[in-house]
Amino acid sequence: MLANFLIGLREGLEASLIVGILVAYCIKSGRKAALPGIFWGTLIAVLFSIGVGVLLTEFVEVAPAGINEVIAGFASILAVVFVTWMIFWMARQSKNMRKELHEKIDQAGEKNITLILVAFFAVIREGVETAVFLWSASRATGSDTNPVLGASLGLAIAAVLGYLVYRGALKLNLSKFFQVTGAFLIIVAAGILAYGIHELQEIGWFPFLTQNTYDLSGVITPDSWIDTLLRGTISFRSAPSMLESVFWFGYVAIVGWLFLKPAKVKTN
Repeated sequence: MLANFLIGLREGLEASLIVGILVAYCIKSGRKAALPGIFWGTLIAVLFSIGVGVLLTEFVEVAPAGINEVIAGFASILAVVFVTWMIFWMARQSKNMRKELHEKIDQAGEKNITLILVAFFAVIREGVETAVFLWSASRATGSDTNPVLGASLGLAIAAVLGYLVYRGALKLNLSKFFQVTGAFLIIVAAGILAYGIHELQEIGWFPFLTQNTYDLSGVITPDSWIDTLLRGTISFRSAPSMLESVFWFGYVAIVGWLFLKPAKVKTN
């Protein structure tokens, strides 16, 4: 639940801030007539993203044995690629995001269809990433961890925070927020990556390093409250294969180092 809550909170806040920037600039520049276009573009992007999540769920439910694991495995790996790219993109582009969105609004002018597309493409990236990542996280953690509830709470709080930031009622250190949540998402993503590898190993795609790295099932009883808690936060598996562990530790080590290393200071 906590993992999905954090995903919903972070991704939802990003989308809320993007919409807030678009709306604020239109109002400031005297183009209130553009607001319906932004509304419709955002709504279409949100509905499209929900559709992606529903489609994944329904397709996997009816897929035959073997295909189910292939879809789950590759979707999980794709979700990790999405979220890894998103973490570094936000860290690199957050300072220039406002300027870029303003330029797109200026280029759109008064054309309603263009404004719809500006809002749609500004939000759809966050929406599809969120849908795929939440779906993969839910598969990795299990339905007993209340993933839908966690994601819904995260998105709801993100919407409220985004509105308060837009109204100026809340001062949020966004750089610190995205740094902390980004670091935790790396742990979550590592668990989802290991789950994807597990699914592909189940159908014999990776028939090596299949021995368990460790087995804590005797200490952490499956479906116990602590097992549910750990799965809901970091996609914990009590008996992962050696290949799963290689990917988990390798991802955390490499991506974590790249994310946390100090930025180089440019000198003249």
